[in-house]
Amino acid sequence: MAIQSVKSHADFLEKIKGKETSYLLIYKSGSEKSDCALQNMQNVTSKLEDIDIFSVDVNEVNDLHQNYSITSAPSLLEFQNGTYMNVVKGCHDESYYKALFENLVFIAKAKKEGKTLKNVVVYTTPTCSWCNTLKSYLRKNSIPFKEVDVSKDESAAQRMVQKSGQQGVPQTEINGRIVVGFDKTKINQLLEIKD
Repeated sequence: MAIQSVKSHADFLEKIKGKETSYLLIYKSGSEKSDCALQNMQNVTSKLEDIDIFSVDVNEVNDLHQNYSITSAPSLLEFQNGTYMNVVKGCHDESYYKALFENLVFIAKAKKEGKTLKNVVVYTTPTCSWCNTLKSYLRKNSIPFKEVDVSKDESAAQRMVQKSGQQGVPQTEINGRIVVGFDKTKINQLLEIKD
């Protein structure tokens, strides 16, 4: 699905009305990082369906980023049922966006099939080797998850510490329950993985 551009905050709100999950890329044309993010997202999303992704160029529209206190571009904002939930800042490679959006496709497919999904959030940092082990394990078992890089999102890092009392990663939140580290036994139990 192509990325749809929006003309104003009101236009964006109208387009996401009734949508469960939507994304908005706030970018600045002519900026190397913004052009990188837009190009990588376009390459990935052109091959996917059923994902609502919008974009806005701050050179043309300036009411959107101000409404969400976004001060840098590019920033990818996530919305759940019209409510702003999360932000991913900077340009990422295609594999990052592919993993993010394929996860949404997997969730939508599972819901159509009537499967009960666990809400899984993995808190990581780029230099954490156990984080990569955990993510690989979840992917191997077809467990959709949302990854939050706490090194790039200070508010998410604070929420993580509030929930667990721990600062180290990886941490996995499964339906509100926290698993610190890669505790395979506990993860298998909470996700009903038969190993």
